[in-house]
Amino acid sequence: MKPAELALVLVALGCPREKSPEMASQLDKRAQQLAEQKNKSYEEALAHLLNLMKQGWAAQEKGFPE
Repeated sequence: MKPAELALVLVALGCPREKSPEMASQLDKRAQQLAEQKNKSYEEALAHLLNLMKQGWAAQEKGFPE
């Protein structure tokens, strides 16, 4: 997934628009690392990380501390 596409996904999940390009870059890098470390595909690692981020933003919206 291209960084610009990933940034749009992050915004849709609740990421602040102004932070999305930087977060997309970091997420892409981490997904590559995780895929290598866990012998998973990049897509699996990225989906896992996106799910964690989605849960974090949902909890934050409900008023739970970070």
